[in-house]
This record gives sequence, structure tokens and C-alpha cells, in this order.
Amino acid sequence: MATNTDPATGPWTLVVPLKPLARAKSRLTPAAGEALRPRLALAFAEDTVAAALSSPAVRDVVVVTDDPRAGAALGALGARIVPDEPDRGLNAALAHGARAVRLRRPRAALAALNADLPALRPAELTRTLEFSAAFPRAFVTDAAGIGTTFLSAAPGAELRPLFGGPSRARHLGSGAAEITLSGIDSVRQDVDTGEDLRAALGLGVGPHTARRWPAGAARADR
Repeated sequence: MATNTDPATGPWTLVVPLKPLARAKSRLTPAAGEALRPRLALAFAEDTVAAALSSPAVRDVVVVTDDPRAGAALGALGARIVPDEPDRGLNAALAHGARAVRLRRPRAALAALNADLPALRPAELTRTLEFSAAFPRAFVTDAAGIGTTFLSAAPGAELRPLFGGPSRARHLGSGAAEITLSGIDSVRQDVDTGEDLRAALGLGVGPHTARRWPAGAARADR
């Protein structure tokens, strides 16, 4: 458990980006269908934020989104909603969220976290945050070994997000340390496709995803 209770430096603030639900998770359409896809995208984000807020290492969660439905739902869980003023994609949204946090707490410990981690376990996130505290910047590679699901920045370090596509290589090249802990599968398992969703279901998804998924379960099994 995190022991740093200094209000200027910790515990951690997580920045979670979420694009408008109408455009989110397009690669899930073959598995979930067009009508269910945006509802699942919101459910993934709700389970991600709820799990993050349950970690004793997390002070607060900032969600960067312009979607009013998502903002209302995630705000009701306790997240602070920051509009995506840059509107220039994922990394610009994360940098904007990080700046918003540091305007309030210049020495905040920050971590960017994907919004599509429906199986996220608070204990696994806590271990990840505690491990990353030893590095200026650190990241977690996704389950496919190509992308990134988590990127941290210690107090005084810039986040410098390089998400999207083969971001593992970019984060390594930027000098961030790769977190190689075992037993943090729920931090790695993002969901873009029906196969990813089946893997997350195998780990055990949160209640929001579990409530929304049964209507599309038959399609995902094809």
C-alpha cells in the first residue's frame, strides 16, 4: 500500500482519456454490433475508473473527454472531468490532462491509464504504481506486447505520452522503464477486438461490463 500522504506529491493522480462514445471501439463492431459498441466502451471506462478509484495508491482520477454521457457517468463515480480542448487525438488529450493536474498540484505523481481495462484489479494497479515510483517514467506493455496501457511520471517528470500502435517501442526509445512485474494481467488487458474481450472476460470483468455484455455474448463466441 502507498504510504506517501503528502498532499503535494501523492498518492497518484491517474489521467484517463476517452474519445466520444460514437467513435470509440470501432474494432469491436464485428463482435458486439453497432448498437452495443458505444455502450460497451462506456462500460469499460466505468469499470476502469471504479477500479482505479478503489486503489489505495490513487488520490484521484481525471478523465479527459468531450462526451457528455460519458462525462456524467464517470463523474458520478468520482472522477474529475476535463474537456478535451486540444481535440487532436490521444496523446494531446493525455498531455492536456497532465497539465490540468499539474496546474493544481505541480508536484503530482501522474499516470496515464487506458479507458478500456474492464478487468482491472485495484491490487494489481496498486502494485504497478508502487513499482513505477522508483523511475522518472515507466510503462506497462499491453497483453499483445506491442502497445501500452499505462505510463507514469514521477513528481518533476513530464508524462511525454507516445500511445497508439507500436507504442511499446516508442516509450522504450523515449527512456521510460518497462514494468515487467508478473501478476498484473488486468493492467495489461485492454480491449479493442472480440478476442480481447474474451480474454478480459476470462480474467473477470467489472460489474458495468458484465451487465452490458450478455446481449452480445453470442456474437463474440463466433
